[in-house]
Amino acid sequence: MAKHSLSEIYMNSAQQQEKRYRQAIEDFEAIFGKEDSYRFFSAPGRSEVCGNHTDHNNGRVMAAGVSLDVIAVVVPTDDNIILIKSEGFEADNVSLDDLEPSEQEKNTSASLIRGVAAGFKKNGHSIGGFKAYTTSSVLKGSGLSSSAAFEVLVGTILSGLYNEGNVSAVEIAQIAQFAENEYFGKPSGLMDQMASSVGGFITIDFKDTKNPVIEAIDFDFEKSGHSLCIVDTKGSHADLTPEYAAIPKEMKSVAQFFGKETLRSLTKTQLLEKVEKVRSSCGDRAVLRALHFFDDNKRVKQEAQALSEGDFDAFLSLVNESGLSSYCYLQNIFASSQPIYQGLSLALYTAKSILGNSGACRVHGGGFAGTIQAFVPDAKLDEFERTMNELFGEGSCYVLSIRKVGGTEVAFDNE
Repeated sequence: MAKHSLSEIYMNSAQQQEKRYRQAIEDFEAIFGKEDSYRFFSAPGRSEVCGNHTDHNNGRVMAAGVSLDVIAVVVPTDDNIILIKSEGFEADNVSLDDLEPSEQEKNTSASLIRGVAAGFKKNGHSIGGFKAYTTSSVLKGSGLSSSAAFEVLVGTILSGLYNEGNVSAVEIAQIAQFAENEYFGKPSGLMDQMASSVGGFITIDFKDTKNPVIEAIDFDFEKSGHSLCIVDTKGSHADLTPEYAAIPKEMKSVAQFFGKETLRSLTKTQLLEKVEKVRSSCGDRAVLRALHFFDDNKRVKQEAQALSEGDFDAFLSLVNESGLSSYCYLQNIFASSQPIYQGLSLALYTAKSILGNSGACRVHGGGFAGTIQAFVPDAKLDEFERTMNELFGEGSCYVLSIRKVGGTEVAFDNE
């Protein structure tokens, strides 16, 4: 893992980020005291671009690292304790002498730290103590996966401090997912961690979940004439767990009808040939969600090809297709159990009204509440941002860029 400079990571905002890193050093020293030297690490948030709810059925996804990240000022220690103070939160103190998962620790950041360390040791890598101060611009609830960025950050630190930076980005992502599944207690897919760890536009094929195929896409988003906007509709995810759980359950029920575990083992043609029997057995919504899976799985490859060929208009058209499929067939834009709350529907209507025949928009992430994603032409960005902030509250619209660098040690000279 090579170190990257501020300009390589942050491009046009490198000067602004330098102030952020210097402030983080001051905050570290206020908590832990002054040290002779520091090391610096960063891991980005991520945005899902295509493949909405395809990963849990061994499908393909496209994702991208974004310009919001979590950073750490780090000093290695010899006490076999990882001590992390994150801005706005109580410090986590994790002893590496005990790497067993704890029921009491589930759903806490300490469980993620312990899980990543355990994953490193399980995979034969070295681990050791450190103290760190972290600060994040990946806001919780923004749909940009702050938890994955934190996990990848911890893994990147352990790789840099104790393994000469030689643990690959892919393996760090896999260890991060292990920590989230087995220690934190959330059965997440691998997309969030992989996009944060690898960076840039990537596709991930989960046909073999133990050996996912990751391909980086060479596309310079800065030259596209568009901004990536994430709009937080401020909807609550509370009480929506059954809605999320129903999606993989229904998709897998269709696969099980054919004696398979996941939809990736089927074809769309096989489903359509027996669609009447599947409808009777699994229900219409399950059939529609399965059809969405097959179409969005195919669209990932089409979007990747469009970007590789520099055809951004074709890419935008496919993003819109994916968004329409999520709305009509996956049906994760609002919760059927709470039909009066339709912030995502309102955001998508507003986005379409502004964009017209330009740009693209779609649900972002899991759906039902939360965020939409839009690719907005520069000429319409001011109107888009202003309108969304008026509708959902100031600061609801995040204007981002695609970050080419994933989890990394930062070559920052603090002298």
